[in-house]
Amino acid sequence: MKCCKLECIPGLIIAFLLPCGAQGASLIFETTSPYHHIRVLDENGVRILCFDDGQETRMMVNNPLAGHFEYTEYFHMAWLWNTNITSVLMIGLGGGSAQRSFEHYYPDVKIDSVEIDSSVVRVARAYFRYEESDRQKIHVEDGRLFLRRSTGSYDLLILDAYVSGRYGSSIPQHLATKEFFELARNHLTTNGVLAYNVIGTLTSWRAEIVGALYRTLKSVFPEVYLFPAQTSLNVVLVATKAGIPAQVSTLRPRAQLLTQTKRVTLPGFTSRLERMQVYPPASTATSPVLTDDYAPVEGLAAAAQQNPSGK
Repeated sequence: MKCCKLECIPGLIIAFLLPCGAQGASLIFETTSPYHHIRVLDENGVRILCFDDGQETRMMVNNPLAGHFEYTEYFHMAWLWNTNITSVLMIGLGGGSAQRSFEHYYPDVKIDSVEIDSSVVRVARAYFRYEESDRQKIHVEDGRLFLRRSTGSYDLLILDAYVSGRYGSSIPQHLATKEFFELARNHLTTNGVLAYNVIGTLTSWRAEIVGALYRTLKSVFPEVYLFPAQTSLNVVLVATKAGIPAQVSTLRPRAQLLTQTKRVTLPGFTSRLERMQVYPPASTATSPVLTDDYAPVEGLAAAAQQNPSGK
């Protein structure tokens, strides 16, 4: 689960991720896998999972449901379009912030997670309170390959998978194309929802990537909404199979009902709705539709690196 804080753009040098721990943070564990240099640090009561030089997950040691990055809460917005979520597939584990949250707040929901790196799974178990159960399952596999082999359907599919590339943290290309989204859509139930975390902004830094993901999702799903985080450079895109456009004003009563009936008990759920944007980002007009034959994810990241002001 990748996050980039607002403070991490110093001048002309882009730090794609929040630097991994301040001086004085305690190193708890360290290893190198085929995919990442993995470190676990403790700093002022917060446990931090680092991939390479950036923070992946944060968790309060004394309260595992607290200390997480804000953007993970926008995954819960899916309830606004599907009020009967019972099955969730998450591609990307990290320290399991979203997995813990869904398991805690929705007792009737079963969560399958797919993580390509077995070392990440071991670290999540040992240091971030990730526990498998009848409701919480883990599959060590590539996310797209898992979907291709699967015969199951899900009410919600969450994508939060990143790899280290030449220009910093990058979306795996094969998890960002029209063909992949068509595969994902075919594994969603009638009112299914797809939520996708993108490191970037709507108007400046990495706006090209956000625009390309928006345009690509819109080529497969009838409606796509944007939830830009306030405290980090993350945008969560929510794509729905429901073809009727929604507005914040029309969703407020539904959000209030979900919380009043305790179907959703996530603190701050209704206030998160106010971040929703229904219009395409400006970069959509010049961003490509990503396909298996043409998915220049790293090229878009390179453009952002060369032009950090976004102008």
